[in-house]
Amino acid sequence: MNTLSKKRWIRLIPIVFITYSLAYLDRANYSFGAAGGLAEDLNITAATSSLLGALFFLGYFFFQIPGAHYAENKSAKKLVFWALILWGFLATATGLISNVKILFVIRFSLGVVESAVMPAMLVFLSHWFTKAERSRANTFLILGNPATVLWMSIVSGYILESLGWRWMFILEGLPAVIWAFLWWKLVNDHPKDAKWLNEDEKAAINHALSEEQKELKPVKDYREAFKSKTVILLSLQYALWSIGVYGFVMWLPTIINSAPNASIVTTGWLASIPYVLACVLMLAVSYFSDKYQNRKLFVYPFLLIGAICFYGSYLIGTSNFWLSFILLSIAGGAMYAPYGPFFAIIPEILPRNVSGGAMALINSMGALGSFAGAYIVGYLNDVTGGFGASYNFMAISLLLSAILTIIATKKEKNVLEKKPKLAQRALHD
Repeated sequence: MNTLSKKRWIRLIPIVFITYSLAYLDRANYSFGAAGGLAEDLNITAATSSLLGALFFLGYFFFQIPGAHYAENKSAKKLVFWALILWGFLATATGLISNVKILFVIRFSLGVVESAVMPAMLVFLSHWFTKAERSRANTFLILGNPATVLWMSIVSGYILESLGWRWMFILEGLPAVIWAFLWWKLVNDHPKDAKWLNEDEKAAINHALSEEQKELKPVKDYREAFKSKTVILLSLQYALWSIGVYGFVMWLPTIINSAPNASIVTTGWLASIPYVLACVLMLAVSYFSDKYQNRKLFVYPFLLIGAICFYGSYLIGTSNFWLSFILLSIAGGAMYAPYGPFFAIIPEILPRNVSGGAMALINSMGALGSFAGAYIVGYLNDVTGGFGASYNFMAISLLLSAILTIIATKKEKNVLEKKPKLAQRALHD
């Protein structure tokens, strides 16, 4: 690993971080728009607002696997380029409409367009970074998620107060269109195509990645990969995990805004706090996961912490807003912490020809969980007139997710120890 060029980190990581940040901005700012006047101006009820927020994830479900297949066999660069342009225009259009029916179409279409981005970016990173680096590389990609919500929470609050929800969507949608052309100029699908690497650097990266593939048991096609017990369990695990994450993301502004004397700007500042913690934990967890080459140990404990904090917030209820908010902040940070190690698992147990599709399957199941989280949490809040039922719903989902992580990765240690054993055997021979 020491012989591999560090230019990859300096050149590529900021680009993938910004790209995924823009994608996440245009899917998550709906919650602020709804709390900041969109729902009131378009006469949208809480139940309809829940469906609109969740509809994105239904569209997000459909094109994950085709997107990953195209990225692996054709070009992640080209796929992400067109996705940036389309989702930027769709996000901007949200600020221009006055018809709820059109808003339904936009939210669903936005999900369809963005569905290929996450698996394509994971495939892209797997072409550039080795197993020993992958948890950190994945984390810098997914760090665009909490980091974006962090600054978006603050900036959106001020835009909403000064210009209104329409300008918020317009000003936060157009940057994706501009960035598409920078993305096209700055990235290459494979090291062999990069003019900023010399021939020795290209050869070293390609050799390291090729050697990793030799250690993996061949898998013929997607059908065989999708029948894997680990892939099935991780798909269910990620669906349950996503219920907690997106129930939290989509409804945190509304939860905070319901507190006495809470303005939209105050809501923005408070809503940013869990994401500061998330950024710190994600970086720390990915570092230690790569250092010790243990994925399971850096996934399930944080999901358990999230579950406990949601339940604790439920027990406190409305009697102490600040203590409840602290627990919610810890839950939010803990839920984000394991993303890097989690998405490093599949490329380490499946060969390249199917690992992208397997990650896409898992991510598509996460989309269904996200849909359920965003919709059911809003529905429970509306029906019960409070947040206690939804806290319990998210707590149970995270608890089950933690249990499935332990079951699905119980053989991971053997997989990760394969390389040292091979090395010892070679030394002995």
